[in-house]
Amino acid sequence: MKLRPLADRVVVKLTEVEETTSSGIILAASAQEKPQIAEVLAVGPGGMVDGKEVEMFVKVGDKVITSKYSGTEVKLDNEEYIIVRQNDILAVVE
Repeated sequence: MKLRPLADRVVVKLTEVEETTSSGIILAASAQEKPQIAEVLAVGPGGMVDGKEVEMFVKVGDKVITSKYSGTEVKLDNEEYIIVRQNDILAVVE
């Protein structure tokens, strides 16, 4: 099954979080921060959203930084994804 986002939505998969600090301390899952870097898996077509023309600036395969705690979490085929609006993406990592 595939996810096909609509309008200005983007499907991303969060990258794995470092479980050890630089000094070698292992963090418990509850102490880890939610990651903000994700890979773009699917991009909606853009178009008219709330009466404004939206052009999509990200593409599949981009590494992006998203707003913390933004989007809707979706579990599909035992994989976790997040669907965010393009304006919740803060930057593209190059």
